[in-house]
Amino acid sequence: MGSTTKIRLNKFIAESGVASRRRADSYITQGKVTVNGKKVFELGTQVDPQVDRVMVDEKLIKQETEKVYVMFFKPKNVLTSMEDPEGRPTIADYIQDLPYRVFPVGRLDWDSEGLLLLTNDGDFANRVMHPKEEIPKTYHVKLNGHPTETEIAKLKRGVSIIGGKVAAQEVEKLRRNDSSEKSWFRIVISEGKNRQIRKMFEKIGYDVEKLQRIKIGELELRGIERGEYTLLGRKAVERIFYTQTERTKPVIKRKKSSKRYQEKTKSKNKNKFKFE
Repeated sequence: MGSTTKIRLNKFIAESGVASRRRADSYITQGKVTVNGKKVFELGTQVDPQVDRVMVDEKLIKQETEKVYVMFFKPKNVLTSMEDPEGRPTIADYIQDLPYRVFPVGRLDWDSEGLLLLTNDGDFANRVMHPKEEIPKTYHVKLNGHPTETEIAKLKRGVSIIGGKVAAQEVEKLRRNDSSEKSWFRIVISEGKNRQIRKMFEKIGYDVEKLQRIKIGELELRGIERGEYTLLGRKAVERIFYTQTERTKPVIKRKKSSKRYQEKTKSKNKNKFKFE
């Protein structure tokens, strides 16, 4: 009889905290992964975590038994990567004392800063990044001018950039002592295309001079300074997956929670990320 504990190779790599499943697939096709001393190129390969010896870039890996979720305040001019062959600063430089092997969930550009998630949980990373989840991400941006209401309306209707048509869920002007040449805006998007926000504002004639991600879902960047990180508890992680309905749902005063209301609430909570 064959082993009943086999799992896909990309899942094993993700659960080791080395990379997300998508990045693991890339490592496999590039010939960077060996199983029991032999290079593996097939994405559907399965391994037995208890028996097989898996190496990535000639480094032996093993599954992490404890799942961790980290909120990191990425500074500007830092790569969203764990290493860089050119010797540029990476996020790994800031988490050297973290006693877990983690990888970034998604990315922030070199010249952007703000909230970045790190984890060793591949399933969690996949869910956060998957387009079907439509998790809103909120940014503060500094522009080299003052967009008109008509121009902002274009961002809400949608503009075409490289990679397709994208639209902002929300765009709001911020009161931050704007000068005659500069202005600040809050923008919410659910896609994650390369340099998307910068390209969106370029389409209406403005350059983004500063960009900071402040929220993913309803998880807000607070309590830490640039270059610092903090471990997230279960309730904090669940805030990432709050639905749009939950964000905008009006408060209704009730004298008593009816059975029907309790059943609806129970159904709604099924959409939240489950911890094992």
